Amino acid sequence: MHATVGIFDSGVGGLSVAGALHHMRPALPIRYLADTAYFPYGDRAPAEIAARALALAQQLVDEGAALLVVACNTASSAALEMLRARFALPIVGMEPPLKPAVERSRSRRVAVLATPGTSASGRLARLRDDHGVGAEVAVLPMPGLADLVEAGEVTGPRVQTMLREALAVPLRDGIDAIALGCTHYGFLRATLARLVPPEVELIDAAEPVARRALSLLTAAGADPGAGGAPAGVRWSATGGAAAFAATLERLRAAGVALPPLVLEPAPAPVGQNREGARR
Repeated sequence: MHATVGIFDSGVGGLSVAGALHHMRPALPIRYLADTAYFPYGDRAPAEIAARALALAQQLVDEGAALLVVACNTASSAALEMLRARFALPIVGMEPPLKPAVERSRSRRVAVLATPGTSASGRLARLRDDHGVGAEVAVLPMPGLADLVEAGEVTGPRVQTMLREALAVPLRDGIDAIALGCTHYGFLRATLARLVPPEVELIDAAEPVARRALSLLTAAGADPGAGGAPAGVRWSATGGAAAFAATLERLRAAGVALPPLVLEPAPAPVGQNREGARR
C-alpha cells in the first residue's frame, strides 16, 4: 500500500503543497488537516502555535501518516524542531524561498511577501544572513492578506490594492524576483502576474517541498505512490466543514486549481475549544 502523507496548515494555504504532491504522484494518499478554528496563526504566541502544531501532528500520526508536512511558515518557525524531536518519522517544514529567489535574481534585488509573524521570525532572519549576502532583500509584512485568501478572495480591488501598495517601492528599486513566504500566497500567482512586469519571477516553495517529501518517503523505504489509481486528498477542518467547503468553492470560482478533495467523514477532534478561535 502507498504511504500516507499528512499535511496541516492553519487554513487553505497548505493545499498548494497538497496540489503539488498530487500532481507529481496522483495515487499518493494525502490527508489534509486545516486548523481553521485557530486561523490565523500570525497574531498568536509561538507557544500557542507550537501546541496547535503538536495536536495536529499527533492526530495525523495516529491516523497512520508516514510523513508529515508542516505546510505553514509560521508553524514551522514555532514548532518544527520540537515536532522532529517528538515524532520518529520524516517531517518537512516550510520556509520562505529566499535562497532560490536570490540565486535566480539577475539584479540581486528581491522581495519577500510574508505574514507579520514570519517577517519577524528568527528563521527568516537566519535565511537573510545565510543567503541574502550581497543582495538587497525587501521583507514585506502583509497583514490581512492571508485572511483574504482564506475567505476565498484572491483577486479584486482589495487584494490588488494591498499588493500594489506593498510592491510599489521594491518594483521601483528594480526587484526581479518575489519570494512568496506564505502558502496562502501561492493562490495569488495569477493576480501578482498581472501586477508586476513579466521579468519579475514569482517563486513559492510548494513544489520543492513536495519533491522533498517524496524523496524522504523513498529514502525511508515507503511507497511514494508512483502508480495506481488517482486518490483524492482527504480533508477536514477544525472550525467545521461547511465554512471550509464554502472557501474551496469560492477559490474554484476564482479560477484557482485545487487537487481533488474528499471530505473526511470523521470530524477532527482537535481545536474544539471555541474560546481559542478568532474569526
